[in-house]
Amino acid sequence: MASVHNFDHERAVWDSYAESVWKGGGAEFVPAFRWTQYQGHGPGVELLGEPASVLEIGCGTGRALAHLAGRGVRARGIDLSPVMVAAASERWADLGIVFECAEALEWLGTDTRTYDAVYSVFGAAWFSDPELLFPLVLPRLNPGGVFVFSQPPAIPGAYGRQGMYKGGFAGPARYTYRYSHPPETWRSHLLAAGFADAVAGVLPAPAVGHIGTLIVRAVAV
Repeated sequence: MASVHNFDHERAVWDSYAESVWKGGGAEFVPAFRWTQYQGHGPGVELLGEPASVLEIGCGTGRALAHLAGRGVRARGIDLSPVMVAAASERWADLGIVFECAEALEWLGTDTRTYDAVYSVFGAAWFSDPELLFPLVLPRLNPGGVFVFSQPPAIPGAYGRQGMYKGGFAGPARYTYRYSHPPETWRSHLLAAGFADAVAGVLPAPAVGHIGTLIVRAVAV
């Protein structure tokens, strides 16, 4: 069953986030790529293999794309927030990255280009229904291409579609939806969508008892 989204509410969430992130112009941002929420922790770009082309869904500030573009990779990113896309396009204008403002499911359902890797770092894969998203990602991958995403792991017992308010519990009712599952469920969704193989697991945090990172990697036929 298709999920019901209010993209106006979601766009307002991410525009507000973008305004806070880019306050001051973002000149301090440098290219950087990491899958986890902890500096210097976890795997790096090697999870993507050696792609000649990549697509990031929910690309945010574009720092990860900037890192890849600096290595000669053809890079494209989509994000729901026009504020974020405008700021990222300006910040990384000299790197040849293509940024587009779009909702991931709608964009993947109409765009026909293919890539060696599609990825999401705490991005659209966290905020899109996997039963809708994964079958749309697969045709966008070249043979043997990879789909990799990371996000916080599910809270035990709290699985499926979950609403979340942003900016506290006072003021405008800005909200979005996220999707949480145990690793084996993510893998099942990917295999059901037609991926040849998938591996999912939670990487422990560098400090005992802190929140780890869900990392999932799937391979196209």
